[in-house]
Amino acid sequence: MPEFRLYNTLTRRVEPFAPTDGQTVRMYTCGPTVYNAAHLGNFRTFLFEDLLRRAFRLAGWEVEQVMNLTDVDDKIIRKAQANGQHILEVTEPYTELFHKDRRYLRIEDAERYPKATEHIPEMIELVERLVANGVAYVADDGSVYFAIDKFADYGKLSQLDKREVKSGARVAQDEYAKENAQDFALWKAAKPEDESTGAAWDSPWGRGRPGWHLECSAMAMKYLGETFDLHAGGIDLIFPHHEDEIAQSEAATGKQFARCWCHGEFLLTDGAKMAKRVGNVANVVELREQGISGTVYRHFVFNAHYRKQLNLGEDSLEQSRAAVNRIGAFALRLADATGGTPALAEAATRAEKAFLEALFDDLNAPESLAALFTFITEANRELDAGGTDLAALERARAAFRLMDSVLDLVPEQETEAELAAWVEERLAARKAARERRDFAAADAARAELTARGILIEDGPSGTRWRRG
Repeated sequence: MPEFRLYNTLTRRVEPFAPTDGQTVRMYTCGPTVYNAAHLGNFRTFLFEDLLRRAFRLAGWEVEQVMNLTDVDDKIIRKAQANGQHILEVTEPYTELFHKDRRYLRIEDAERYPKATEHIPEMIELVERLVANGVAYVADDGSVYFAIDKFADYGKLSQLDKREVKSGARVAQDEYAKENAQDFALWKAAKPEDESTGAAWDSPWGRGRPGWHLECSAMAMKYLGETFDLHAGGIDLIFPHHEDEIAQSEAATGKQFARCWCHGEFLLTDGAKMAKRVGNVANVVELREQGISGTVYRHFVFNAHYRKQLNLGEDSLEQSRAAVNRIGAFALRLADATGGTPALAEAATRAEKAFLEALFDDLNAPESLAALFTFITEANRELDAGGTDLAALERARAAFRLMDSVLDLVPEQETEAELAAWVEERLAARKAARERRDFAAADAARAELTARGILIEDGPSGTRWRRG
């Protein structure tokens, strides 16, 4: 196996990576804030983390992944107050939807999904340690703030210019601009809207609730220890969220919080970051409604390196649909084959080597995909030759299984009846478009059929179709 290497945001370098104990990767990944459906940009991050955990297992390690569910924060409280609800009435349906969407995209289960509201005692204990250590202080209203000037390494993850730090100034909201780095709230004194929505708890400082940053530190250390191997999330979490996590955790323990930090880049739509506040959001429900499988979105995401921005364009998913159909057709052919050639075994060995080298080199999914498709081309050529070497065939199958164990792109097979019904519906739409001389719509219908591997032939007796 090649050496496993990852880009560490903390050092800004690609470095060798291995779990501390040589056996189990202990990783914390920031999960969704469950006040709305997670969008496809969120799921780009979750898919990069899914690829990461699968790659770790391929390297021979076990994985202990903790993904938190933020079920109390500013946005949740605002929504609950507007709807006259308890915060859990807001969060529980979206928590269920997150898991449904996650499974649709074939994202493996993390080992733990802790909820913030179920770990309030751990959060209070962490704040008490920080106050005792002299790095946190109680404000007049009963809120507790972290004093960033008391933590010498503040800004080391985001490489924050120290001149942008406003020591002694306070910020109560969870998210704030980089130019406004201030003492941040660990514990927020309860307001009427907190009490009315069930977002307030007793504490040594009076009724209140945790700050967003505090939640992750408390849950990460409870389940993974005061120092663990890897912390991952989207690039937008570097500051303030992850920077503040480091400060409060290391100021409490005196130990390094996470050894390695990995961050995934944005998903763009028409060149702009996908975000609910700008209204350019697409979600998994919409994928399902449009008949776009989880494997298609997986392929689309893995077509770009996790540290590169990815643009969701008009034709992107159709291109991925065609690629996934090709993988599915090859999987069926490989399963049905009765023999191979020595060259097939050689192609499998080359592909596996190239795949692992790319995957273990900072999770280079595009190069891993390239290795897979090169193998499909070469293997199809050898299967066309009609060899009888059973060992070579099994070698090819093993290589394909290895690659797909990480990428997970073999589509679920439609029944013939489901496929036929869909094809006939598309052919009818094409015919109607041609009759009204809407040739653009007719061409679009034909392109959909071609993307699914369906070949059509127009003749005097009508249109016939067959699998390509």
